[in-house]
Amino acid sequence: MTKSELINQLASRHPQFSPADAELAVRTIMDAMVQALVSGGRIEIRGFGSFSLSHRPARQGRNPKSGEKVLVPSKHVPHFKAGKELRERVDYRQ
Repeated sequence: MTKSELINQLASRHPQFSPADAELAVRTIMDAMVQALVSGGRIEIRGFGSFSLSHRPARQGRNPKSGEKVLVPSKHVPHFKAGKELRERVDYRQ
């Protein structure tokens, strides 16, 4: 599902929201989530999952074209862990 599909679905399920209102709601939620991660926080949505930052240390990489060694700097990357309810609902083929 893309962001625009989410906005359209929200607007269709709740006719009191215009598509512009639905877009504003989705954008506001996503901006708040991004800001929480940028500030080093953690996001937990019960039944869905949690988002946190993982640290990847610097490492020696290799340029695939030339074979030359390059230094890949350390960085923080977002990490998602699915919640129990989401895992159970997705794994319906048991």
